Amino acid sequence: MSITLTDQDKLTLRIAAWGAVSLMSAAGAADSAHKVATKGSIALISATGLVGHVLTKAPKGVKYGKSVAELADQVLPALTASMNLLKQQDPAEAENFHRTIVVATEASAQAQQGEPSPTLTEMARKITEALDAA
Repeated sequence: MSITLTDQDKLTLRIAAWGAVSLMSAAGAADSAHKVATKGSIALISATGLVGHVLTKAPKGVKYGKSVAELADQVLPALTASMNLLKQQDPAEAENFHRTIVVATEASAQAQQGEPSPTLTEMARKITEALDAA
């Protein structure tokens, strides 16, 4: 099946994916936000398929707001919208996107020594919940 994504569709996917990594980074700020973001980013740029092609670039010109809450207000709905969009066009690519985001959040959470903090665990749960809401 061939997928046709508009520039807006691609932006939505990028906001969802890169925003999820940003949310994890914010949740991991007490230890090392940079390590959390690096691990999550590596997972995103390692994606394959159409998702991999779209996620090679971070979204440009996006203003994530002044707080984690404002960021979540943008990112969590974008995750659900991305899943809905991809499910309509190609369920296999929707599953690829879902797995990519889950791997990115897991990689981000493992940037710390030992168990992930409760803050990171909760943010990962919110991200997964937004993906599964589609």
